[in-house]
Amino acid sequence: MFVDHIPNRDSPPTVLLREAYRENGKPKKRTLANLTKLYRRDPAAVEALDRSLKGQTLVSPEDAFEILRALPHGHAAAILGTLRRLGLPALLGRTPSRRRNLAFALIGSRILDPRSKLATSRTLDPRTASSSLGTLLELGEVEENELYDALDWLGSRQQAIETRLAAKHLRDNTLVLYDLTSTYFEGRRCPLARRGYSRDGKRGSLQIVFGLLCSREGCPVAVEVFPGNTADPKTVAAQVEKLRDRFGLRQVVLVGDRGMLTSERLRADLRPEEGFRWVTALRSSAIRALVANGQVNPTLFDQRDLAEISSDLFPGERLVVCFNPRLEAERRRKREDLLRSTEEKLETVVRAIRRERRPLRGTASIERRVGKVIGKFKMEKHFRTETTDTSFAYRRNPESISAEQALDGLYIVRTNAEPALLSTEQAVRAYKSLSTVERAFRSMKAVDLRVRPIFHRKPERVRAHIFLCMLAYYGEWHLRKALAPLLFQDDDPEAGDRERSSPVRPARRSPEARRKVAARKTPDGFPLHDFGTLLQNLGTLTLNTVCTPVNDATFTLRAKPTPLQRKAFDLLGLSASL
Repeated sequence: MFVDHIPNRDSPPTVLLREAYRENGKPKKRTLANLTKLYRRDPAAVEALDRSLKGQTLVSPEDAFEILRALPHGHAAAILGTLRRLGLPALLGRTPSRRRNLAFALIGSRILDPRSKLATSRTLDPRTASSSLGTLLELGEVEENELYDALDWLGSRQQAIETRLAAKHLRDNTLVLYDLTSTYFEGRRCPLARRGYSRDGKRGSLQIVFGLLCSREGCPVAVEVFPGNTADPKTVAAQVEKLRDRFGLRQVVLVGDRGMLTSERLRADLRPEEGFRWVTALRSSAIRALVANGQVNPTLFDQRDLAEISSDLFPGERLVVCFNPRLEAERRRKREDLLRSTEEKLETVVRAIRRERRPLRGTASIERRVGKVIGKFKMEKHFRTETTDTSFAYRRNPESISAEQALDGLYIVRTNAEPALLSTEQAVRAYKSLSTVERAFRSMKAVDLRVRPIFHRKPERVRAHIFLCMLAYYGEWHLRKALAPLLFQDDDPEAGDRERSSPVRPARRSPEARRKVAARKTPDGFPLHDFGTLLQNLGTLTLNTVCTPVNDATFTLRAKPTPLQRKAFDLLGLSASL
């Protein structure tokens, strides 16, 4: 018996159940049943009957395939696809090699799931992989020592890679942002690890310092590591040399923090005759001197919140005085809180003197105790104290508090760039753009890439580790920019900036960003994510190893992307079938 499909011109075919036989040696067939109606209603049933009559084994869909392994895939494909689109493999080295592939894998895995080299080797090795990253790069078995070798190779190529990045993102007469941070170090054997100021609040830990050069948009270009006891201004000369000699830039506007671009560094390292301009801000002591000389008058800000002035104290410079009422209110609130907290600490000394049992006595002992508590919140300058052998009294210093209040809400941007190069408003925007470098530090140190803590011992390897994290942030920066419509971040910050009447005012989101954040959805209905949760969602797009028990064949099958995943790949300019 067999199922016969008989064409019926323009109509659907007729489906018949027939039997073949021989009569007098001649082959014949007869119809046993008309299956046309059944076929139109349930084609699968007729197909199953046909296969059964042919002697084929029928299995249920659950038994037809067996998933041997499902690897999270979408996030790895998105990261590697974006890094390839940016040309990162060619930036690492023009000749393909296993070390280049391993270094590329280290960068991708740093974005995907930052871990130690041992843990990373296990996530890349196909035997113990936790994502498809190693499979996509066809790495095969990966050993921990191979990753250390690839990290050392990457560090040895840092200068060449940074030069290519600078050629891609920096031009003459452009802004270059530079800022510095520190992070703590585990261990005591690395020559770079020194006692220094901890920006992470890890007192007592050895530190390293590293500075980041970025384009005006905040895209990282170069990073340099310094010993942990290096003062911020001492790092500027190395950056100037790098911009001028290695990157070949002749006209640069360097934007840096006021604690780094001091007057001494500006005179010594950033000379206008060598093509360098700069934008920074005045320290509070310099602002206090201008206020005392009457060159900064509060009435300047009755109508506007910024004004450009000049001063004989800063010849050849343009000073942009800015007043932010919100900053004024915040500084006064914070000062009052600190004053009250200091008074609470001082009251403990007063109670210790007045207690009946073993009261605190002696001028030296009392002053020693006062010294321990009054400096905790750095408010000692705002208090007057009187100490004897048996008493202690304190009161606020109104003159000191009033003098500091006069500076509340004020900051002064200083620059030697000509107005034709940077207008007054552009100079303020340039200085405030340093926040993009601070955002890079937050991402590198804690949020996503986790630079800290550092366990390496060799100085070259510590530098390579920091450089690896910078390259990972380079990829993440472009990923965030492309995926911004699906993230809580503003995908059109310039629109929000245009709404501000002055660059001194706080930054605002664009109208479209405010709408999507309020609704927690994109205009086309997708839920908003932060960067980490969006990567997790993409990871649910799996790469499956499938086996057919019937003939024991194995093949690879990608899961079908959800609409959100397809949208993310479209924004990245990639195919969801990668």
